[in-house]
Amino acid sequence: MTFAWPQFLWLLLLLPLLVLLYLWLLSRKKKLAVRYASLTMVKEAMGRGPGLRRHVPPVLFLLSLAAMLLASSRPFAVVRLPSQQETIMLAMDVSGSMRATDVEPTRMVAAQNAAKAFLADLPRNVRVGIVAFAGTASVVQPATLSREDLVAAIDKFQMQRATAIGNGIVVSLAELLPEAGIDLSKMMYGRDRAQGSSLGSKPKAPPKEHVPVAPGSYTSGAIILLTDGQRTTGVDPLEAAKLAADHGVRVYTVGIGTVTGETIGFEGWSMRVKLDEETLKAIATKTQAEYFYAGTAADLKKVYTTLSSRLTMEKRETEVSGLLALVAALLALLSGGLSLLWFNRIL
Repeated sequence: MTFAWPQFLWLLLLLPLLVLLYLWLLSRKKKLAVRYASLTMVKEAMGRGPGLRRHVPPVLFLLSLAAMLLASSRPFAVVRLPSQQETIMLAMDVSGSMRATDVEPTRMVAAQNAAKAFLADLPRNVRVGIVAFAGTASVVQPATLSREDLVAAIDKFQMQRATAIGNGIVVSLAELLPEAGIDLSKMMYGRDRAQGSSLGSKPKAPPKEHVPVAPGSYTSGAIILLTDGQRTTGVDPLEAAKLAADHGVRVYTVGIGTVTGETIGFEGWSMRVKLDEETLKAIATKTQAEYFYAGTAADLKKVYTTLSSRLTMEKRETEVSGLLALVAALLALLSGGLSLLWFNRIL
């Protein structure tokens, strides 16, 4: 716990003085009682005393004062609160290797089922967009609140050749941050070729240079990347991850399939596909996110369940002075209430 106004904590030194004052008042009452001629007669007249019960209201009031003083110092603590994630981009691999059957019934079907279960668990106010990537990457469903449109887009996946993991990240980032002016062609071919100037045309003004922010600092969205293979074409995944990190966007990576790889056949050719865990871990680390491995369909569903809870609840440093003020008020009311109930007076 940290404090915005720690100087107010010095006021806590008043609490021991109040305890001493309370003990002094108790001893003073005893001295006054000694003045009576017969203590036996006084005890008989008063009946049975309150015992330890008489100390309960003062102790509760003292705790109330302590909570008030702590609240006045504006404490901050790391607590779990509803996330501010408003948009999540699902970047899903639709390369030919997703037809492998090491994850039953196939990697593709398992990924589709898990993604649909993930959508069902998300709060309805979270917008979701879907990017499919193989040799290229494209937005198959812009960010929307309609779960029906998202499920329909997932069901229409068509497998293609090659795997451009970096392209999937960049296209997802461009969809998540349309105002950032992220250009995939510029990353693939360079500034001059991307601009594609023609004879006699007016040259375009260069885009405003982006000032990098702290990785993971963007709290209004995130990217979930699912793939089962290695990059074979397109943008370098680590370069794409750096771009996401510079914009503060977290890229959670999910590896599906076997690490050792499997040989598959597709349209007359065969190849051995192998999961590149090292790159996926590096992407997650660079963007302050996490990597998850899913070796089976059940594992994949658990991964998406975990991601759902991570993205809807997060740990944040939050001021808790209001909570302490509420505790102080409740303790003060309880102290006064017990005092009136037991002794017909407040303290």
